[in-house]
Amino acid sequence: MQAYEDSEPIVRIRDLKKDRVNFVLDNADLAFANAIRRVVQADIPTVAIDMVEIEENTTVLPDEFLAHRLGMIPLVSVNCDEAIRYSRECTCLTGCQYCSVELRLDVSCHDNRTMEVTSNHLEVIPPMNGENDGLPGEEITKRGEDFGHPVGKNDPAVQPVLICKIRKGQQLKLRCVAKKGIAKEHAKWSPCSAVSFEYDPYNKLRHTTHWFESDERAEWPVGENAKEEEPPRDDEPFDFNAKPRKFYFEVETDGSLGPQEVIMRGLAELQTKLANLILGLKAPPDVDMMNGGGGDPGMPPTNGHTTAGGWAGGGWGSMSPTGGGWGNGGSAGGGWAGGTSPAQNGGGNSGGWATSPAQNAASGWGGTSPSQNAWGSNTSPNSGATGSGSTWGTGVQQGWASPSQQASGWNV
Repeated sequence: MQAYEDSEPIVRIRDLKKDRVNFVLDNADLAFANAIRRVVQADIPTVAIDMVEIEENTTVLPDEFLAHRLGMIPLVSVNCDEAIRYSRECTCLTGCQYCSVELRLDVSCHDNRTMEVTSNHLEVIPPMNGENDGLPGEEITKRGEDFGHPVGKNDPAVQPVLICKIRKGQQLKLRCVAKKGIAKEHAKWSPCSAVSFEYDPYNKLRHTTHWFESDERAEWPVGENAKEEEPPRDDEPFDFNAKPRKFYFEVETDGSLGPQEVIMRGLAELQTKLANLILGLKAPPDVDMMNGGGGDPGMPPTNGHTTAGGWAGGGWGSMSPTGGGWGNGGSAGGGWAGGTSPAQNGGGNSGGWATSPAQNAASGWGGTSPSQNAWGSNTSPNSGATGSGSTWGTGVQQGWASPSQQASGWNV
């Protein structure tokens, strides 16, 4: 018999309306149920007013207050994935018919009464070809007749959204630009007004601590979802390894998208995220950064330099003719990380920073001298004379000046 944990999830729809759906998700993990809730709330694209240009405002509300209220008005966003582009993906400069929807509002009161300005007063301007348009596409042909309109406009069964109230002599005239986005950027792009799920209505798992005075069951009554499960027995032992496997979802939309489209697009988005995660974990690294630049022979040279020289003839990880270099080593025996010491001047013993900087000298940084090094001379960096016993503070020519041109070094 197949184990309960190995069977596939089961979805059973209990109630479906125009703006909400109630369903049961069985044989699923708590993390998966919560992932559906989060994706449905924050990762489904919709259309919302993103920019407001106010031409005339003599109402009692300031411009910023009105702009915020306009942004929270839900707009019809059916087939938003194909009907409009993201503004960041469009080639236009300030917005075009392929990445935005223009709405206008012009209302004034001429009677001695209080007039309500609602979302029904917003008018969508039909898209027109302009000089600032991006690359042509098929987005406009995939839009419905009411795409970008306020939800419930001209529908007597739906109450419009109140924007403000004006009196005689007051006027509100503005222009709005709606764009595509997700709720991770701003909550106005969320297609849902409420998303919730419940599990374990009898609290058998004890994930919730009930505070009560005398009778726990009387003070904490169970909900309608308790009818789906069996009540616990008084003599039933507590199972420490039990996990929730049945979840009761309630998804309510704001009307911009239907509940069926919200759930299906949420599942598709979650599947895409998991696929990208798996693909990223399986992709091998292009370049092994730990091998000192010895990767694919077809790769370009490290830092754009050639591979035969030091500062003047190569790169940080290239081979130096003097034995120095920051990378794997030089033709004379090594470099900073894997060849001769900095004081070998391109030949002699092998080693790195673990060995002494000068194996043929008497004193220096750690009891040795950086003479006979890869700076381009046999003494200090500024010395053009010979010798093997000088230190950074002593020698023929002391100081931190630029090294003179020698057989090897910076200026070769």
